Amino acid sequence: MRVLRGSLVASVALLPGQVLAQQAVTLDEISVVSNTPVAAPRRIVTAPTASGVTRELTVLDGIDRNKVPHNTSVLTASDVNRVGFPSVVRSLDERVASISINNAQGNPFQPTITYRGFEASPLGGSPQGVAVYVNGARFNTSFGDTVQWDLIPDIAVDRIELEGSNPAFGLNALGGSLAVSLKNGFTYQGSEINLLGGSFGRGAVAFQHGQRVDNVGLYVAGNVLGERGWRKHSPSRLNQIYADLGVLAEKGEFHFNVIGASNSLTGNGTAPVELLQAKYNDVFTYPDQTKNDFLRFQLSGTYDVTPTISVQGNAYYGVFKQRTANGDAADVENCEADERFLCAEGADDEQFFLRDRTGARVRANRVRTANFGAVNPIFADRFDEGGPYAFLNQTRTDTDNFGATIQTTVRETLFGLPNRFVIGGSYDGGRTRFNADNSIGGLTLDRGFAGPGIVVSSDDGIITPVSVRSSNDYGGIYFSNVTDLTDRLTLTLQGRFNMAHIVLQDQIGTALNGDHYYQRFNPGVGLAYKVIPDYLNVYGGYSEANRAPTPAELSCADPQAPCSLTNFFVGDPPLKQVKARTVEAGIRGRIPQPDDWFGGILSYKAGFFSTRNDDDILFVPAPDTIGRAYFRNVGSTKRQGVEASLFYTTPTWSAFIDYAYVDATFQSPIELAAPGNPFNSEGGDEGGLVQVRPGNRLPGVAPHQVKFGFNYQVTPEWRIGALGRFATGKFLVGDPSNLNRTTGDYAVFGLNTSYRVTENIEIYGYVENALNRRYSTFGTFSPVDEVPIVAVPNASINRSLAPGAPIAAFGGLRILFAPPPPAAPIEPLVRKG
Repeated sequence: MRVLRGSLVASVALLPGQVLAQQAVTLDEISVVSNTPVAAPRRIVTAPTASGVTRELTVLDGIDRNKVPHNTSVLTASDVNRVGFPSVVRSLDERVASISINNAQGNPFQPTITYRGFEASPLGGSPQGVAVYVNGARFNTSFGDTVQWDLIPDIAVDRIELEGSNPAFGLNALGGSLAVSLKNGFTYQGSEINLLGGSFGRGAVAFQHGQRVDNVGLYVAGNVLGERGWRKHSPSRLNQIYADLGVLAEKGEFHFNVIGASNSLTGNGTAPVELLQAKYNDVFTYPDQTKNDFLRFQLSGTYDVTPTISVQGNAYYGVFKQRTANGDAADVENCEADERFLCAEGADDEQFFLRDRTGARVRANRVRTANFGAVNPIFADRFDEGGPYAFLNQTRTDTDNFGATIQTTVRETLFGLPNRFVIGGSYDGGRTRFNADNSIGGLTLDRGFAGPGIVVSSDDGIITPVSVRSSNDYGGIYFSNVTDLTDRLTLTLQGRFNMAHIVLQDQIGTALNGDHYYQRFNPGVGLAYKVIPDYLNVYGGYSEANRAPTPAELSCADPQAPCSLTNFFVGDPPLKQVKARTVEAGIRGRIPQPDDWFGGILSYKAGFFSTRNDDDILFVPAPDTIGRAYFRNVGSTKRQGVEASLFYTTPTWSAFIDYAYVDATFQSPIELAAPGNPFNSEGGDEGGLVQVRPGNRLPGVAPHQVKFGFNYQVTPEWRIGALGRFATGKFLVGDPSNLNRTTGDYAVFGLNTSYRVTENIEIYGYVENALNRRYSTFGTFSPVDEVPIVAVPNASINRSLAPGAPIAAFGGLRILFAPPPPAAPIEPLVRKG
């Protein structure tokens, strides 16, 4: 009975924010992970219970987490829906200690997620270090390995598995892997509508419907969200859809699904600190808009060849279209040689004529500019040589993605020992057409781009239209072998051979042409030991991973021809692939408490990790040019730290606290350009350099984070909860020598509640940043001396921060139509091996 009671208590813990019934999943599934790229399938099996009654059970066919030789985190649909309206990004930020959010774009749907100091970001200038999969298929984009979080339909998420470095997950799994599994008609039955409204003009409706008819399962879900944003000029709109059709056969299960999205996102990035002090919701320059259109079809399935041998696989085809428009102040003025024309400033203040598409010099009278001098005489003196002018950087990316993965799982004894062997292979391909151009226009009084604009190039070649086609072909062969040496000791052996072939074809000239091939074998080995089964388990392991330079990085690797932060590509020097070596060890377990205490279960884990990257690739500033940068190998870097977590749950309340320390440092001495950094060799000028020494911290990584929260069922109908996060400051991007102030420590708190009005209707509400703290998650430098700020005409501090949103309140209504009757409590079934 203690095992049964513990299982039931655990199931309550998995559903802290979900008071409406869905369907019964009888396995204590949070204790299982897939451990390979293909998602662990749920199986519907018939088995006798302890009482002798034969029942149909849903089980998750994976690896016991206590046998995995590295740290794992599992989030379920209830975590994604914790405060009432679903959000994958919010749940990761709230519940995984070593995940940090860098909101460089200033848009809640375009965050850079940092895990153990490695990034999974939608921004092309971010070095991607986390492999992301959705329904077992690679989700990192082909052109830059970016992760577009806005494309994932949050309400359809069934479970998220986050693992430390595992070579089986292929390219980009330097810091770890994140696998998202979406629902289907076998795992969810019922219908739900979720309505949301609140601060910043946010309104949303999400729906899902799942049903099973005999051996056919159907699931469909969607989400529409719009808001004006809390900052000026920052509206966003999301449109997402997902559908899955499944068939359950005698020896297998097969699915066809489709994901679609059409989103418009505006995030206007960082703002100078003096502007934030004057107007916290203001933006530095605008627009900064991204439009994403996405459609992907996927077939997947699992088939039992024999009772101990099964085959799993998937195949997908998708299209991704991205359009960006980024407005920036332009370092442009009337030419000294001939004031009738416009010139851009290059190195050493040398001027170069701007030319239009016909090759003619751009006349100054073709561009209208705002009269800043009439607002303040300071600006009249500053722009007495013409201007101020603005650039509109526009990019167009069209990608076809396709791929397939197949693996075989063998669950048989090896030398008389229980053994689970998986061998598989994958192929992921992409064909991309990328175009970019730069338009010159005027700067408005609130620092926006005044069109229509003239597409230009500069005589020095720094500013030029770009058109390139790229193809990338990634292949891998992997294996994973898990052997129970004893009933307590488990040995894991893993490995993967990665191949990457990248071809670039310049559509205007030949500067971007290139043909690159990379390959590497990555091993992994680990042990897990049950010191006291369930109560205390220890683990330790070693693994290697790699990532090949992306087409975007290879196209922007020349310091003499840097690209803008919106990814203009103008050169093709070779880059080395990144190699990562990880060691980690830790403990984990759970302890049931006696009924005369709290009658709950205390789950805990703590671990150490250390990853060293050789030939790491970073996006570093270009000398002499603020706002332009290039990719380069920077030698070795290291990310190491500790993670600890406590989670206590009872049938009526639950609480958790997570802590992470991440020490991310350079390990090789290197000289880097740092334009705008006040402590560079030129006192902050564009041409200044800084010396990076081993031990300097990597910018953008928070060393310490604490996350905590609780839920309490006040009555059977009424639930309340709270969440909090504390993080120490991060060094600014552009300050690798760590001489400037950080973004600053911060602590934010949120409150949430829900009330079940009837069996099928729930109302909820939540408050974010309840104490209305001002804080920042990201920072860099901005050229305030070159951009007029009417509100702060004498601005001189070029520290620029991405501000966090102020206090916000949201409320909503969840309606569940025709829910299935609750299933009778039954014992959990765990597949052996």
